[in-house]
Amino acid sequence: MSFGTSDLSGPGRDRFGDRSGKPGGEHAGARYPAPGAGAGAVVLDDVRGARKTLAGVARTTALEGSRHLSALVAGPVHLKCENLQRTGSFKVRGAYVRIAGLRPDQRAAGVVAASAGNHAQGVALASQLLGVRATVFMPLGAPLPKVAATRAYGADVRMYGHVVDEALAAAGAYARETGAVFIHPFDHPDVIAGQGTVGLEILEQCPEVRTVVVGVGGGGLVAGIALAVKSLRPDVRVVGVQAEGAASYPPSLAAGHPVAVEAPVTMADGIRVGRPGDVPFGLVREYVDEIRTVSEDALASALLLCLERAKLVVEPAGASPVAALMADPEAFRGRAPVVAVLSGGNVDPLLLQRVLRHGMAAAGRYLSLRLRVTDRPGALATLLAVLTVVDANVLDVSHVRTDPRLGLTEAEVELHLETKGPEHCEEVTAALRDAGYPVMG
Repeated sequence: MSFGTSDLSGPGRDRFGDRSGKPGGEHAGARYPAPGAGAGAVVLDDVRGARKTLAGVARTTALEGSRHLSALVAGPVHLKCENLQRTGSFKVRGAYVRIAGLRPDQRAAGVVAASAGNHAQGVALASQLLGVRATVFMPLGAPLPKVAATRAYGADVRMYGHVVDEALAAAGAYARETGAVFIHPFDHPDVIAGQGTVGLEILEQCPEVRTVVVGVGGGGLVAGIALAVKSLRPDVRVVGVQAEGAASYPPSLAAGHPVAVEAPVTMADGIRVGRPGDVPFGLVREYVDEIRTVSEDALASALLLCLERAKLVVEPAGASPVAALMADPEAFRGRAPVVAVLSGGNVDPLLLQRVLRHGMAAAGRYLSLRLRVTDRPGALATLLAVLTVVDANVLDVSHVRTDPRLGLTEAEVELHLETKGPEHCEEVTAALRDAGYPVMG
């Protein structure tokens, strides 16, 4: 594997033509490398230049050890806490480098972006710091805290469409009409160079690292990290993680070019991207060793673990590397120290509530079941006494007496219990059956 060096001074240079980044077919050819040619689009010197640009802007985020994950993989595991970055995610790195590299006339025209959250906030803060006017299109369903934060950073937020794709189309039209520069969330060399600074920090904070695990959406973060890490330490393994319902990279890598996934579905909105970016795809193909996928249950369990064990609020996309470690720890044994990048912490409180409930259920912390009892006074108290003995906490209980399937003297009881894990669930179920209750699940 060979690594080039740039003869240019840093990000923002006119290396690929105008690089204004306006969407649309007539613009793309002059501003980007050919699809799949990303391996030559960004080099290590670009990432180093991006780091100089970000001095005093982006925080060097902490690297925290995880005893639980370390025990799982039988070796040290560290969490790179980009959820504690300014704006709550890594996105400000790439956005700032991109906007800082614009020519004076481009800055005067302002910038435009489209996002449901993290990229919107990154562009808004970067624009505020650089004195550039920013317009951000957000879908109508975007979480209110993210909308409020984007406005608080000074951006003109315009609500449009019901999905990000519709907001992107509106941002593209705005760019063409006004001359504003479109700031792509991942498909631009400057953005990737900015995200790559995370990789430089990892190597400095954990020089003995052997594996880096990164969540993957469009690919900008993993492409930048992999480029930086592999350029300096080609022996380090870089693993990307996608949600099963939005896994566009496995078929794309198999085909040799970006392939779109129709209607990607996942709770992890930060990596819910239907198609890899052309620029990051080439870098991923060149430098990333493996792409793994994780289920929604795994994402929920990982978010819960980050909250309970690491005391860190992490969004589902940010928890995806942890989900990969939890789902298949054997794949990482013998490859530690491992650094898992927690890419963001901007989770909507309502989603957090649902995800935590789902994660607790997946972890065996909730148990729902139905059973039949004799419909007589004291029957419920007798049932609850059994649950008290096995230390199961009743969250909710309901009776059904009118179902035609029930006998004349029968009632059906539905229970929602708080439990201590899968083994406790089995203990509770066994105790009920031993007491003569037919458990129907």
